Amino acid sequence: MSVLIRILEVIFSLTLLIFVHELGHFLAAKMFKIRVEKFYIFFDIGFALLRFKPKDSETEYGIGWLPLGGYCKIAGMVDESMDKEQMKQPPKPWEFRSHPAWQRFIVMFAGVFNNFVMAIILYAVVFSSWGNEYIKNSDATYGIATNSLSYEMGFRDGDKVLGFDGVPTFNFDNLQVNMARAQAKTATVVRDGDTLTLNLDSKYLPAVLNTPGMFDLAFPFIISSVPDTSANCNAGLQPGDKFVAIDGKPMFIVQTIQTELARHKGQPVVASVQRADSTFETNLKVDSAGKLCVLLDTDLKKMFNVTEEKYNFFQAIPAGASRAWKTCTNYVKELGLLFSPKTKAYKSVGSFIRIGQVFPAVWNWHAFWLLTAWLSIMLAVLNIIPIPGLDGGHILFVLVEMISGRKPSDKFMEIAETIGLIFLVMLMILAFGNDIRSLFH
Repeated sequence: MSVLIRILEVIFSLTLLIFVHELGHFLAAKMFKIRVEKFYIFFDIGFALLRFKPKDSETEYGIGWLPLGGYCKIAGMVDESMDKEQMKQPPKPWEFRSHPAWQRFIVMFAGVFNNFVMAIILYAVVFSSWGNEYIKNSDATYGIATNSLSYEMGFRDGDKVLGFDGVPTFNFDNLQVNMARAQAKTATVVRDGDTLTLNLDSKYLPAVLNTPGMFDLAFPFIISSVPDTSANCNAGLQPGDKFVAIDGKPMFIVQTIQTELARHKGQPVVASVQRADSTFETNLKVDSAGKLCVLLDTDLKKMFNVTEEKYNFFQAIPAGASRAWKTCTNYVKELGLLFSPKTKAYKSVGSFIRIGQVFPAVWNWHAFWLLTAWLSIMLAVLNIIPIPGLDGGHILFVLVEMISGRKPSDKFMEIAETIGLIFLVMLMILAFGNDIRSLFH
């Protein structure tokens, strides 16, 4: 069921994003009386799932079967359709090539513009409807809980990470991404009251990009309830009890205790438990999975100062614009990692299969709209890259024409478009290859 939900989420999100993007091109072309011959959601290579042309309309509308994008076929334009026969004919007044460069620039830029505006609107809707909640890095009272990678890099459970390369991190959730984006060489942490500087070996950077959850939020092991079916239901535990040690070893962080229990599968342990102002010990049974079969208190608002930002509609718009711009600049930095060989970031390039994995397994509108806004920014940034075959390639050639006063020949544009399409196909092969490998690891 979770797989089906993720498939539906991806299809719905991509359909919205592609529609909004292509609608930008469509409306801009219509504004300048440029004919749009086709308007398609998804690619219709070989056949289309749906195709129709309204009476007296010059545009054919349809839905393709390949969810890797969509397109507007604009008359008199060298694009992925590679309609060479049309380009051999004398230019018509309604064709793209017959219009001035500034109009062609607007037509090509309109798709990216629409995606950026869509992200602002979605962020604004989310902020006005749900607000924005997060934990400041300074409010992460118990520091971090490490995984095997962060531990190997020198971090320890309970460390309070202040920042990387001398730059502080504001939001706790951004610790790992900030470290990766900056390709950080040092980390400043507070450990047992002392401030330390950890040297970060660059050899770990590829793993950092492909290992989520390096810095989990550490929180105390506090009992919420003990089910009647638990093997420890008669151990005397009560709601609110806080573990402070296992077999005499001081520990109170959930993740640390879980790691220790995993070493005692099927064995008894002695837990030191704090209740109010007193501490007592109790014998507990660890099952074969390394669990105590108790329910923990996971209400973060009881343990941390959770920052809550509320917005009315008018406040949400500038907040949405700020979030969209920050997301855009951060994504540009992440793209920069692809061009650094030592990062091996190319292994992180994925197709819609990997996109589907970031959506929640249960339908959550809050998460869905936030992810769709992020994907809208991603689509805008990727499309503005000056590669032939993408909007950015067409925009680059138009800008060159506007500056030099010389228009590239149709033959040049056809060659550039072919090179760009070959590059994009190779990128798709890489993305699908990475996705398939990830499914078997």
